[in-house]
Amino acid sequence: MKQDFDLLVVGGGSGGLACAQRAADHGARVLLAESGRLGGTCVNVGCVPKKVMWNAAGLAQAIRDAPEYGFSVDLRGHDWAALKRGRDDYVVRLNGIYERNLERRKVELVRGHARLAGPGAIEVGGRRISAPHIVLATGGRPMRPDVPGAGLGITSDGFFELAHRPERVALVGSGYIAVELAGIFAALGSRTTLVLRHGHVLRGFDAMLAESALAMLREAGVELVTQGVPESLSREAEGALDLSLADGRTVGAVDALIWAIGREPLTSDLGLEMAGVTRHALGFVRTDAWQASNVPGIYAVGDVTGRAALTPVAIAAGRRLADRLFGGQADRRLDYTCIPTVIFGHPPIGTVGLTEIEARARHGDDAVRVYRSSFVPMYHALTAHKPRTEMKLVTVGSEERIVGCHVIGPGADEMLQGFAVAVRMGARKRDFDDTVAIHPTSAEEFVTMRQL
Repeated sequence: MKQDFDLLVVGGGSGGLACAQRAADHGARVLLAESGRLGGTCVNVGCVPKKVMWNAAGLAQAIRDAPEYGFSVDLRGHDWAALKRGRDDYVVRLNGIYERNLERRKVELVRGHARLAGPGAIEVGGRRISAPHIVLATGGRPMRPDVPGAGLGITSDGFFELAHRPERVALVGSGYIAVELAGIFAALGSRTTLVLRHGHVLRGFDAMLAESALAMLREAGVELVTQGVPESLSREAEGALDLSLADGRTVGAVDALIWAIGREPLTSDLGLEMAGVTRHALGFVRTDAWQASNVPGIYAVGDVTGRAALTPVAIAAGRRLADRLFGGQADRRLDYTCIPTVIFGHPPIGTVGLTEIEARARHGDDAVRVYRSSFVPMYHALTAHKPRTEMKLVTVGSEERIVGCHVIGPGADEMLQGFAVAVRMGARKRDFDDTVAIHPTSAEEFVTMRQL
């Protein structure tokens, strides 16, 4: 039976766009269905607008440092509304670029909510459309807790809708989104409180990074509330919000509260049951190493799979899947190990490979050797505050193959990409030692590091 298309992609975020465009480049007839703005979370309410805000926060810190470099600075405040206008206009331009890229590749874009109509077909906009291959790339959304008054707070999506900077803000969460937004608010002048369910941030990252991030949040003036389990959120008569905790404490009188407690997949109204697609307990589409679901011809990429919820991961998975299905590259798939990532805190955090704890658990204590460096970066030689950069290399075996590379400090976001290539290629500690350092930089510490 003749199919309408070769590939149907449900979701126009990073993974869906990458898969659709790569498949079209290989000559496939592709339809992409999207009910919202093209670009998904990353472009609209994630990486891209977040980086703009991070840049603004960095400028605020640079202005505070400028007098110590001899500049006479007259700071007359910050126009949050103007920043928002510029940021939102930039996002709209990106939306248009994505749409034009689809047009150029002759990918048909259908605006509407798509659902599976069984194996090999979807329904969208009153149409039933068939193809031998369907890719689910619907992404996820921020979660809210199931407590009274939770709707009075906003999520990371709502952060980008704020018309004005709240003077007093509380964030609930301990992951990278909570850390990033807390740093932005604090740098731009908000009185910021971070509520942690336990006593730490960045669970799953190397302990050095987590401990340093917590210390730097304190140094930035962020109030940390530990062992804080939310019980309810209420509004005072004057309009401020009060967060009640399970132990009787109150985090009170804030102008905005942001829930940053995790994300959930957008799978509840996708028609998975119509096609027999199975999900994990938390709702993520279950996929194998080839992005395939349990139903032949149905695949999933990106955040909807619950694996490494990062934009470059979704893009890489989507492109590799298209290469395999339409590009004649039968062995093409994404290796989910050794994925680098950066947290845009203040300062940024970069990590790739195994944490020290993971390396010891996998290879044994005797096989693991750890190198660390701790120093005040040269930028802060003249500044009153002296935040430290922390670095760690985790090596394994007699050849000291580097299996983990971790850094927190200025420039971590830019320096990590190159080191991630080295780690993925199996570099040894002596390969780093034999590399001539670039001086004076923070990055040179990775190739001059000695065991503490």
